[in-house]
Amino acid sequence: MKRPVPRKKRAKDGRPAKEKKRARRAPNTSNSNARHVAQGAESNAEQFAHAGESKLRPGLQASIERVVLHEWTIASLDSRLPAVLSTPHMIGLMEIAAAQAIMAELPPGGISVGTRIEVDHLKAIPAGATVRATAQLAHHDGRFLVFDVEARSGDHIIGRGRVFRAIVEPKQFHFTAISRAPSP
Repeated sequence: MKRPVPRKKRAKDGRPAKEKKRARRAPNTSNSNARHVAQGAESNAEQFAHAGESKLRPGLQASIERVVLHEWTIASLDSRLPAVLSTPHMIGLMEIAAAQAIMAELPPGGISVGTRIEVDHLKAIPAGATVRATAQLAHHDGRFLVFDVEARSGDHIIGRGRVFRAIVEPKQFHFTAISRAPSP
């Protein structure tokens, strides 16, 4: 019998409780363009290390409203299942609302990316229904953000919870992500 892998403890803001600082270095590559991108991104890294400390304030919010498409239902993945809004698509709308809530307050060139979700999907709604997702910045610790989120369809609350995001520099983020890809 396999022993379960223990979960890492996390702080309230979604980061690992004992997060170690890692030295940033470009992977060993012969692609000079990739090295150049990494070096340019690292020069901006300090700007994003303390991102959000000046302009971000609790209470920033945004909403997004969409009509549920059949492609967003679980029936689109398995025809034996009902044509109701899938949980991943509901969460996706919540994440877009969270990103939009802080977009104007980010450092130049900065973006936010999802790091964690804690969401309950409470009620089903069919394809064709209108859903409105709202996110409000609850608090932040430097570049780490926590949003209270809710999705509604008419008078019905269909989902609610928390979305955690981090402010990043896009080039460095992309470079780090592609460096994890397996070698061909």
